Amino acid sequence: MNIIVNADKNWAIGKNNSLLVRIPADMKYFRQMTEGNIVVMGRKTLESFPQGRPLANRVNIVISHNPDYQVKDAIVVHSVEEAMQECKKHEEEVFVIGGESIYRAMLPYCNTAYVTRTDHVYEADTWFPDLDKDPDWQKTAETDEQTYFDLEYVFAKYERIK
Repeated sequence: MNIIVNADKNWAIGKNNSLLVRIPADMKYFRQMTEGNIVVMGRKTLESFPQGRPLANRVNIVISHNPDYQVKDAIVVHSVEEAMQECKKHEEEVFVIGGESIYRAMLPYCNTAYVTRTDHVYEADTWFPDLDKDPDWQKTAETDEQTYFDLEYVFAKYERIK
């Protein structure tokens, strides 16, 4: 199971249920990695998408604690355990795509994290766990620094080592 996330220098990932920054190359990377696969997200992440619609060309699994919550073109589950069981019914790769509480709950089950790191500190209200300080994770790959206007960023890959 994989995680894919965009985080700033302090591992911040969002504010007011929105991404901190939208980098076209990162959006393309996200699409390339997740299309044709399974994406697991929380309800608030789904509702942050345009018109609150599931992502096209993917199996969308949405975790919501509301037993009455339903979404067209998505599989709604009510716990991490249910999400894990649903993922096992499919052969595609799984990508956890947020938000913060879903990342934290699913991280113990993931072996790879694809992290776009922006060289900036944003005002934020949600964070991803700092994998650089987590002894169970190791950065195994990183691209050269890239620039979008005045913003520098890299695509990094972290792998669970324990």
